[in-house]
Amino acid sequence: MTTKWHIGVLVPACNEEELLSRCLNSVLAASKILSSYCSVDIVLAVNGSSDHTFKIGKAILGAQGTVLNISKANVGNARKTAATAILRRYNGLLSHCWLANTDADCEVPLNWLQHQLIRADTGLQGIAGIVRVDSFSEHELATSSKFLTSYTINPDGTHPHVHGANFGIRADAYVQVGGWNELTTAEDHDLWNRMAAANIPKISDANLFVYTSGRKEGRAPHGFAGKLASFNKN
Repeated sequence: MTTKWHIGVLVPACNEEELLSRCLNSVLAASKILSSYCSVDIVLAVNGSSDHTFKIGKAILGAQGTVLNISKANVGNARKTAATAILRRYNGLLSHCWLANTDADCEVPLNWLQHQLIRADTGLQGIAGIVRVDSFSEHELATSSKFLTSYTINPDGTHPHVHGANFGIRADAYVQVGGWNELTTAEDHDLWNRMAAANIPKISDANLFVYTSGRKEGRAPHGFAGKLASFNKN
């Protein structure tokens, strides 16, 4: 790494007590390999939850992160609130701060943060990764093949997908385009499109992946879970 980075990890969570520990433990593991050249600030934004998500998050993160309790069940608002908390605490150059986004039902690989910073060191200000489904057990047998066939990845590793579950943006670019909007769904496409309109240097990279839940019922209306479930009907 040529830049001394500060990385903020943003995780929205709504009633995720079953999967949250997997997510946070994977983020903590990914952050530990960055200690020599990067500072890390993890923010879990618990939004509109009625289960033990907040309590579990506090127990796992402890002093290694911050858990916010938000009454509004809105993923765009949760992401925005987490980003605001990170940027308020950060006193350095925005061009040296990277915001890495995932979801509470995801598991990130060990090199997830490292991969983003390697890309950021080349001057890229935004990156969209892909998702891999952890299990299709809730679905019909043909769903996995239907999904994989439809999930386009180009020969050069680029792709057309945008997931808030695997989304990185440099802080100065984030501020330039106005950050996350308070949308209940498609907040990731909204931000990505504004980055494109502002000519922010960015890339879609299939080598950056996270494992996401293959559940039928998700937390965001018209989100990834709904898309996955639709393959059962065709």
